[in-house]
Parts: sequence; C-alpha cells; structure tokens
Amino acid sequence: MNYLQACRYGGACALAVSILAGCTQPAPQDAPAAIPVAAATLAPAPLQLSDDLPGRVAAVRVAEIRPQVGGIVLRRLFEQGSEVKAGQPLFQMFQINPAPLKADADTAAAALQRAEAALTRARAQTARLQPLVETDAVSRQVFDDAVSLRDQAAADVAQARAALARRRLARIQQIDQVYVDVRQPAAALESVRRTLAAQPEAADRGLPVALLRNDGKPYDETGRILFSGINVDAGTGDVLLRVLVDNPNRQLLPGMFVRARVPRASYAGALTVPQQAVVRIGGKPQVWTVDAKSHARLAAVELGELAERRYRIQAGLKAGQKVVVEGMERLSEGALVAAAPARR
Repeated sequence: MNYLQACRYGGACALAVSILAGCTQPAPQDAPAAIPVAAATLAPAPLQLSDDLPGRVAAVRVAEIRPQVGGIVLRRLFEQGSEVKAGQPLFQMFQINPAPLKADADTAAAALQRAEAALTRARAQTARLQPLVETDAVSRQVFDDAVSLRDQAAADVAQARAALARRRLARIQQIDQVYVDVRQPAAALESVRRTLAAQPEAADRGLPVALLRNDGKPYDETGRILFSGINVDAGTGDVLLRVLVDNPNRQLLPGMFVRARVPRASYAGALTVPQQAVVRIGGKPQVWTVDAKSHARLAAVELGELAERRYRIQAGLKAGQKVVVEGMERLSEGALVAAAPARR
C-alpha cells in the first residue's frame, strides 16, 4: 500500500469511528434520592381539655355562736375544732340583758371595717409612691411616711379583729360538704357551657372537677360545678365558679388553697399533630404531608388548642393523611421522600 492509499484508508477509518461515536446515546443521570423523613398518620381520637385553676375551700354553712345576753360563761361543753350535733348544748352561762353585748359586737365590727378600709387606702398610696421614689419624683421622706401609715393601718386591723373576736364565742361550720371557689376569665365560660351541652348526663349533676394537692396528686374527692353559683367579679371581670365537693373524710378544710382541674372543652374525634410538625411561613401555620406517591406537599391548616405539646387541627387536614414530624427542613414542594413511622 502506497502512501496515498494509506492516507485514504486512515481517513475512512476515522470517519467511521466518528459516525459510530455520534450514534452512541449519553449515559443516563442518576435519579434524585428520596429524602428520609419521619411521618405520622392522622387518626381521630377523643380529646379532653382542662385548666388547672387556683381555688379556695369554703364551708357550705357557717353559723356564728354569739351571746344573746350579757353574762359570764361558766363552762364550754365542746372541744375547739371538734364536731357537734344538732341540739347539742355548747355553753353553760348565766344570762342577763343582751342589748349592751350586741351593741359592743356591732361597734367592734364597724371598727374592723373602718380599719380595713384605712389599710386598703394606705397600701394603694404606698404602691403609687414606690415607682416615684425610685425615679426621685418624690422624696424618700414622703415614701417612708406612707409605709409607716400602711404598717400602722395593718396593726389597727389586727387590733380591731381581736376586739371583735372577744365578743364572739364560737363558729360552727358544716364541712361534710364544702365549696371550692374558682376564678377564671369570663371568655372561658362559654367553652365550659359547650362542654356541659356535649355531656347531657352532666346537666343535672354538674361537670366533674378534680381537685389537686400542692404536689399535683388528686384528692380522693371529686367536685362538680354548680352553674347556679356562677358570678362575675365587677372589678376584674373574672367568672367565679362554685364547685361543690363531698368531704366525708374532712380532708378539705375552710380556708385551704387547692387547684381545681376544670373541664374546658371535649371532642369526640379530634385530629392532633405534634407541635414540631407545624411550620409557619409568612406567619401562617402549615404542615408538610406525604401523598400517595411519596411526594412532599405543603398544606395550610387552621390550629385549635395546644395541649400536651400537640395542636388540634380545626381545618386543612383529614384522617388518614401522613404528616411529616421530623426532617421537614430539607423538603421542597413535590420532593420524593422515604417516610418512616414517627416515634411516639
């Protein structure tokens, strides 16, 4: 083969190689990997919501035993703090004219009321001067005088209360049943009424209320809200709820402070999601869901109450949907996900 033939042959081979190379398809790119997430399937479940509110125990009935006539008490026929029965004699005394003693008791009661009013006024004056003296708007002497008047008024109240107590003999309280008076915002009253309407069996007996000790453990006794005893405090606008409690073991004593677990709302089949599943975009709550083809979808939701770190869903989701609980920070609309069951 001469040189010219060799060149022609080489060119033909190069052309064939280039044609074959042009016919070869490019290698396909790898499909994007699915993003691992943890998801939970929505299922309706009963939901009971309540508020733990402070309450104070009061006797159902109180009778003040006052002397109706002046005289000397010869003997007390009961032990202080013990139980007494109807018709049981309490005192043995020589009785004389009752009018002077009653007048003394009324005078002592009026003195106590006047002393308490003075104390309230002195406390308010001290509270008003406190921020002013800290900014040097009033002198320290003016503030010290106000504090002195407040302390003197407190002493006058104690003295008047002791004087009134000397004119009383005994107090009888019925404590086999007691009241627990609870305050809550007036706006919460409507939800309590809705809860009552959802439980017709409680219409006659009242809504059950659990009473809690200081350590959070419940008392054995359970109370019930008396809707006939609801009042509104004109000063604060709070609703005063009266809870009636059977107290056979005398565990609840007048004057004690307890916490009352008052029902707020009841749902037969509520949809709830963990608090961390809710993301806010532009201030609006949204939730990542997983569709039937394992693609991530962002859904706007309306949130209800937050209880035990779970939101109740009012609208936007339905039972059976999968909600992303962990791993949503890597998601985008339509992204392929590999959903594993979320930990409880």
